[in-house]
Amino acid sequence: MSWRFNCAPTDHFPTVKAHEIYAAVDPAIVTQMLDWFRANDRNVYKSAVATLASNRKLRPVFIQQKTMPDQYAWIHKTLKLNACDTIGEHLLQAFLMAGQQSLLAMFCDGMGIPHDGKGSVVGDLPKKLDADRLNETIDRLIGLFDPKLLTVYLHCFNNQVPDGWSELSEKLASDSRLTLA
Repeated sequence: MSWRFNCAPTDHFPTVKAHEIYAAVDPAIVTQMLDWFRANDRNVYKSAVATLASNRKLRPVFIQQKTMPDQYAWIHKTLKLNACDTIGEHLLQAFLMAGQQSLLAMFCDGMGIPHDGKGSVVGDLPKKLDADRLNETIDRLIGLFDPKLLTVYLHCFNNQVPDGWSELSEKLASDSRLTLA
């Protein structure tokens, strides 16, 4: 399943919520994210399992007793639920901010957005994105990063302002390289 919106260029392109990203994303990206947490921040992984289990009215031990592939499959399935949107959004943000700093920094550099060197924006986000600069930046990053991971980041970045940036929303909807699956 890929996210494509059949809208005229003047129509509004909806932003994608975290549970919708999880519903559409290649499971390999979720595995990459969960592997990263298990290797770099086990507390976040354990907390996510506990929170998701609690949301589903289960004890965390029920999930922890599963094999790792079964845990990952259960977590991914659970993150697809609208009720788990907040935890899903936090996991994506934590993974991107801590585990994908070079991607974030290179995007900010390409867009001329001031940041702390690790991809955290310094000051206010821009009101508008330069479409040509956006195209050039995405063209460069597509060659350096997994396009699916880049697409996840772009959707998350687009959610940082109400209704997203029209330039980025249109790019996500029209560029065939920017699919989640």
